[in-house]
Amino acid sequence: MTVFINDVSAFLPNEPVDNEHIQDVIGKIHNLPSRMKNRILDNNKIEKRYYAINPKTGELTHTNAQLTAEAVRRLMPYEGFTVSDIQCLCCGTSMADIIVPGHGLMVHGELSSPPCEVISTAGICLSGISAFKYAFMNVALGFSDNAVATGSELASSLIRAKFFEHLQSDSAVKSNPVLPFDAEFLRWMLSDAAGAVFMSTRKNQDRYSLKVDWIEHVSYAGQYEVCMLAGAVKNEDGSVTGWRQLDSLKEVLDKNYFALKQDMTILNEEMVKVSINMALARTIVKRSLKADEVDWFLPHYSSYYFRDKVFKAMEEIGFTIPYEKWFTNLSYKGNTGSASIYVMLEELFHSGKLKEGNKLLCFIPESGRFSIAYMLLTVL
Repeated sequence: MTVFINDVSAFLPNEPVDNEHIQDVIGKIHNLPSRMKNRILDNNKIEKRYYAINPKTGELTHTNAQLTAEAVRRLMPYEGFTVSDIQCLCCGTSMADIIVPGHGLMVHGELSSPPCEVISTAGICLSGISAFKYAFMNVALGFSDNAVATGSELASSLIRAKFFEHLQSDSAVKSNPVLPFDAEFLRWMLSDAAGAVFMSTRKNQDRYSLKVDWIEHVSYAGQYEVCMLAGAVKNEDGSVTGWRQLDSLKEVLDKNYFALKQDMTILNEEMVKVSINMALARTIVKRSLKADEVDWFLPHYSSYYFRDKVFKAMEEIGFTIPYEKWFTNLSYKGNTGSASIYVMLEELFHSGKLKEGNKLLCFIPESGRFSIAYMLLTVL
């Protein structure tokens, strides 16, 4: 059964925060300015982002579930639609507000909507497209007449200065005021948002719809070490020790297990190769995909540092898409992880730039343990 996207929504909390004011919102660790901030921002080219933080108090203004529920409420697939009409709700996020119950159930609770099927998907950036794929399959197979999929992130809850101040004494920090790079790096990369799509078997009558042609979703975790993690530390031999393997919660906190961390060496060496030379090449063959048939390319990359590298790798495998066909809002909406593809789709869908028959190729990589998704949509 053909599945159509009837609407896409996004919610970015509070006012945008520019580079000059980031530390006013997420704070300075031990009240000291970061030595790495400007270098990282120069590479990622993010100029504005959104945080679910009250800049005056430093307190969170939204939970992850609240961000997501607000994105769902903003969906307007047809006149008279309410959240009570949702038959299947699929919610993906990197880190939910609580360990259990699942994120989807917490979102459903925030919506206070009638009984429906609810699914939670885990992961990092791919958790959002995993929720999307479940929703798509549910409608395609006739299990429901409609479905809503979401991707959301509340990264700010883990990058506030207060989250790190227990790690070192004031004197230790003043003598060496630098966090380990794997944790410091992500403070200047991540921000908050939620996005949602409404899918059904009926295309819109009064405006464009997006037909879901296919979704390719492939993991290379069997071949690669963990690259991005939280709730654990990575050992020198590449193995991972999770927080539940320790003997006390104090040890978990003292060793910074809950901080988000990124193995920059593996990220730089492998991310583009896995995403393009392996996953895209595989998709090209499997789906008979041709570059000249793509009208819009929506790449979710974490930093402009990867932009030219991705372009060159695509060129080398004979799949060149000129930059004028690329669409990204990373620089002014930030890197929002699993919400990013929704935030890009929402802006493009409502931009007036789409035309009948346009093909949209979406690219969603995840560096957690290297898993990649590609999705093709057609404008109708």
